[in-house]
This record gives sequence, structure tokens and C-alpha cells, in this order.
Amino acid sequence: MVRILSADAVRDLLSLTELFPVVEEAFVKQGRGEVERPPRPHFPVGIGVDDIRDGIDNLGEMGDGVQSNSPLGTALTMPAYIHGRTVYATKLAAVHPDNTTHGLPTVNAQVALTDSTTGLPLGFFDGNTITSARTGCIGGLAAEYLTADPIRLGVIGAGTQARWQTRAIATGSDVESVRIYSPSDSREACAADLRDEGLPAEAVDSPDEAVADANVVVTATTSSDPVFDGGLLEPGALVVAVGAYTAEMQELDATTFDRAARVFADVPEEVADIGDVRAAGLSESDLVPLSEVFEGVVGRDSDEEILVVESVGSAVLDAATAEYLYEKARERGVGEDVGL
Repeated sequence: MVRILSADAVRDLLSLTELFPVVEEAFVKQGRGEVERPPRPHFPVGIGVDDIRDGIDNLGEMGDGVQSNSPLGTALTMPAYIHGRTVYATKLAAVHPDNTTHGLPTVNAQVALTDSTTGLPLGFFDGNTITSARTGCIGGLAAEYLTADPIRLGVIGAGTQARWQTRAIATGSDVESVRIYSPSDSREACAADLRDEGLPAEAVDSPDEAVADANVVVTATTSSDPVFDGGLLEPGALVVAVGAYTAEMQELDATTFDRAARVFADVPEEVADIGDVRAAGLSESDLVPLSEVFEGVVGRDSDEEILVVESVGSAVLDAATAEYLYEKARERGVGEDVGL
């Protein structure tokens, strides 16, 4: 039997407080090489097919589409196994940046959980919430380890990940203020949602306002150009960039890297290939594995240092999060068991 966990079930089971040590341990295992994490292929999809999104209404009904001669999105396959565990996971993800104009999520994902001792399928989970929560924990843990309270948070981007980054940072640190900028009106809705959760969030009209006086800056966009001026960063600021994952995507400018004392990366060999790092002329050898922060090997040497954390996402974190959810779902009897 395969346990199905819907988005609602995943959200009901997830606790960021519980997930922090799960993600931290997964990073440490990854840093020690105690994982299997094959290269994750990503490839364009939706070339030469009808873009049916123009015909999708809120009820999910499809109408006639318009043929697209360029990719409509990017598909990714992300498998991982942590040594000593009785399960492994494979995430199937898709990123469609134009979905927001159609009222659809930019990122869609599913996670398949498999028994590592028999190869039998165990679970099939909503991957959107898993991705958002484990990525949020990266920013939350980085802020906890590398920034002193209180946090003055500036967020560039106002989508799902902007919300999760803010929630996670507030889980591990005392957040004094949150300023959110996006070029769209979504910044107002994002700030309102976070205020409803008890967070001191406000929308601002420019990236300069979001970054000014912030000691933590989060970028959570799909931009191909830098989203703020690195010259505006306050001494001692921590920058957490989670949006770019290809050579064509870029959130940070060269000034940010020039001013940074260290650049941490969740997966250095993959971060070295994204637009942020390539535009700054950095290579894998210039990047410090984020796992070393959690092992106490390296961190902040002074209150004035500017630090950067670059994240492209690791399937190891998906595997750890899915295992945590599966065990918790079994304990609580959550989810639906189906036969294949």
C-alpha cells in the first residue's frame, strides 16, 4: 500500500520547529558524504504544444490554447538517499514562471517515497509544501546561526517561498520587522497574509526600502537580473538567495559578492553554475559548504561581515522531510492508503 498525503495533510503534519533539526542533520550528513545525491537533470518542457493555461478557469476546465514555440517551463528530477535510512525519495518538480499570470503556482512538485530495503513504494506526497518548508528552513537556520537577534528582515519577492522564508526565520529568531518588495501588487497580499500570522510585515514600494537597515535580506524570485543594489547592504547583513537555480537566473549583483566575507552554498558544485555566481566570476572553490556552519567549522568572525548564503535546493532535504512526514503520518493515521 502507498500512503497519499495531500497538500492539506502535509501542512497539517508539518511543524517548522520539528523540521529545523531534521534539515540540519540532513545538511550534516550531506557534508560528510553520507548520502547518495545523483545529478538532478533539468530540461525545458512545453515546446510546440498548446498553452492551455489561457483556457484554465478556477474550476480547472480547459479551453483552446495558443501554441508556444518556446518552453513553457522547466522540469526537474531530484532523487536522494541518506545512508542508514530505510527509505529514499525522488522529487518530480516543475517551474513555470508565467503561471502567476494565470492564478496558478509557479512551482509544482510531487515526492515519491520508496523502501530502500525492498524497493517497494511507500508514499506519494504533495511536494510543493515540502519544497517550500525545507527551503524555508535553510533561511531560518542560516539566520539562527549567522545573525544576532533581533532580525530586521528585507524580502525581495512576494510568492509562496517569500512567505515560508519569513515564517522559518521567525521560527528560529526574534523578528523585529519584515519589509516586502515585489514589482507586482502581490507584495500587499503577502504582507497581509504574514500579518494575519502575527508577523510584523509591511509592503514597501522599492527594493531599496526593503534592503535599507535590514540585517537579513532574502531574495525569493525567478529573476534573470539582480534584484537589489548590493551597495545598500548594511555592514553585518546576511543575504539568503533561494531563487536562482540555472545559469540564466540571477538575483544578486557583483557588488554583493565583492562585499561578502564568505559565500556559503547548500550544494557548492551546483551553486557554482547559477547566474549569480558565474556573473560574479566565482567558482566552486570560492564557496563554503553550508553544512560546515552547522558543524561549527566556520561561521561569522565579526559583527560587520556581510555573508551570503546561496541555495539551489538539495534532494537530500526532500528525502529527510518526506521521511519525517511519513513517520508522523503513520503515527497519527493521517493520509490515504491506496494500492497500485
